[in-house]
Amino acid sequence: MKKWMAIMLAIAVILFGSVFGFYLFKQKMIAEFMANRPVPEMPVEVATANAEDWQPAIESIGFIEPYQGVNLSSSVAGLVSKIHFSSGDTVKAGELLVSLEADVEKANLASAKAKLPAVKRQMERNKTLLDRGSVSQTQFDDSEANYLALVSDIEALKATIERRDIRAPFNGVMGIRQINLGQYLQAGDDIARLENLDHMLLRFIVPQKDISLINVGTEIELNSDAYPAQWFKGTITTIEPTVDPQSGVIQVQATIPNAEGLLRSGMYASVRIWQAVKPNQIVVPQQAISFSLYGESIYVLENDTAEDGSETLVAKQRSITVGERRGDVAVIDKGVNAGEQVVVSGQVRLRNGAVVRIVEDDFVQRDQNLPKD
Repeated sequence: MKKWMAIMLAIAVILFGSVFGFYLFKQKMIAEFMANRPVPEMPVEVATANAEDWQPAIESIGFIEPYQGVNLSSSVAGLVSKIHFSSGDTVKAGELLVSLEADVEKANLASAKAKLPAVKRQMERNKTLLDRGSVSQTQFDDSEANYLALVSDIEALKATIERRDIRAPFNGVMGIRQINLGQYLQAGDDIARLENLDHMLLRFIVPQKDISLINVGTEIELNSDAYPAQWFKGTITTIEPTVDPQSGVIQVQATIPNAEGLLRSGMYASVRIWQAVKPNQIVVPQQAISFSLYGESIYVLENDTAEDGSETLVAKQRSITVGERRGDVAVIDKGVNAGEQVVVSGQVRLRNGAVVRIVEDDFVQRDQNLPKD
């Protein structure tokens, strides 16, 4: 029995030793493989940080308003007897647009005018008789009052008839007609929109920190998505005297020439106010900038020496301070020097100090030799 136990124990020791020895051998081989494995080079695209003259700008979003615009309506009720315009017509100030039925008022005016000569003669006769002492002052006053009242009635009837003719208050373009011939128009009902398109107004906001950079007369540029390739120029004409205490912004209004009639009221527009040029600003593509909870950073390529003495490129991550952004580029106030190469594609797989190689192709088309994790 003891001999059997000794044999089993010896077999167990041999098996355990074999397994442990194989494990140690495996770890040694893995360590040798990893030690001799070449450091993987991550393919990246790069761009050079250039020192350029940069013209900063205040940027905002605004909406376009008409320089002159109104919803035409009538101040009196009445039946539409004539329409003198069509939708989209260009009209002049004072041009007759709509006539309301005024037959009764015109008849009353004709009757009052017919009475006027007789009433006037009666007043003049009483004036002569008063000078002779043939009539009393009261009789003359009554005749004069009748004459003046009739003149006032005539003027009132003329004004009433005139109010039943709706005219254009200024030069402009008519909108879509909202009325029809024979329609009974209530006072205040919309007839059509009239807008002057020669000039437009642009209303936008500016942060209070930029108030000192703008003045009445400052030139601006604006762009609308209706004409993405075209920038329109204008001039600041009004700056609101107060700052909104809740948002810390101030409203600004600019006048925009619109001779071609391209801009329309209600459009939204991007606004840009140019400032003085700043020389030697570090400019990089915006796609080179990485964002995280800790701030903004960028990968900059630096030369390094490998263990075998060969020269390699490594990507060093740096925290940066971004100034102004515009389009596809951004100004770096701190963190990058002029002439340094920054990674613009391939940052996702990088870590600080990673060995890289520069490629020309878009990183989205992954290289066949890209190392696998």
